[in-house]
Amino acid sequence: MRNGLNHPAPQSAPGERTLIQRIRGRAGLLDAPGLTLGIGDDCALLAVRSGEELAVTTDLSIAGRHFRLDWHPPEVVGHRTLARGLSDLGAMGARPLAAFLSLGLPQELTKTKGRQKAWVDRFFDGFLALAEAYETPLAGGDLAQAPLAVADIVLVGAVSRGRALQRSGARAGDLLYVTGRVGGAAAGLDQLEELAGRGMGHAKISRGMRERLAAHLFPEPRIAQGLWLQRRRLATAAIDLSDGISTDLAHLCDASGLAAEVDAPLLPIHFAANLEQALHGGEDYELLFTAPAKIRIPRSIAGVTVTKVGRMVRRRRGQAMVTLHTCDGVEPLEPRGWEHFARPR
Repeated sequence: MRNGLNHPAPQSAPGERTLIQRIRGRAGLLDAPGLTLGIGDDCALLAVRSGEELAVTTDLSIAGRHFRLDWHPPEVVGHRTLARGLSDLGAMGARPLAAFLSLGLPQELTKTKGRQKAWVDRFFDGFLALAEAYETPLAGGDLAQAPLAVADIVLVGAVSRGRALQRSGARAGDLLYVTGRVGGAAAGLDQLEELAGRGMGHAKISRGMRERLAAHLFPEPRIAQGLWLQRRRLATAAIDLSDGISTDLAHLCDASGLAAEVDAPLLPIHFAANLEQALHGGEDYELLFTAPAKIRIPRSIAGVTVTKVGRMVRRRRGQAMVTLHTCDGVEPLEPRGWEHFARPR
């Protein structure tokens, strides 16, 4: 399939060619040592250091499912599109090398309105700002007209061979940690829905309100924290919190063949969130990781707080995979985070 960002064909419509040149001109301003050939040829070329292997992840964002055009400013959609993939690299302890973006857009999202930028240009304002912050060049992708907005991101990273953080490495007796605070993204989404119900689209949201919604609008991938843990060989397993603690922890337990106990009073819940949002909300893009009890994990890594929230234990027949320990006792923690194609609960 033709790579629309790397190699526009001669028969491309003028609108597409112009848009590709705009994107190429902006993306070319960002370079990185791991990218030896970027946009402008049939393929990008990447180089890794001796003793490293590639980490590759992909993530799909669809209008109406992962974002709402009437709720989310274009800069937010661009930021979140890249942040989702970077978060996966962070969970593996990988350093970013390059991003590849395929966009399907309705024609109206490429048009300027008077002096206002086109939606797609504002999308790249958010995307490329985060790319620059994490030294992740846009190395290629594809572009097509589509009935709804779709952004498919592929992230390529590098990690020392055999030392990537995986979900399967936890051991019984390991302690369970989480970076940052949880539940803020879900709380922000609920607030956005409430504002939309009052007829307030994203254009009417004040700057102060956007700051309160920042955990949802502008999540920060934990690249530095993942690299720190991987390079020091402290974490035994890790996963990013994209679908909620209840669901993502179940993934980690399943991969490691263990069970987990979560101490509810220890959870670092976002100031705007409640326990339900912290456990099941998702899209916080924090790191959930395990480490041996004898290892001292600092209270913060690269400026982000780290909190012990539980422990890994042997799985016993007939018992829940994850249990929640509260002041009132112990209860099963069922996976209730987001899962595509699952029946509504």
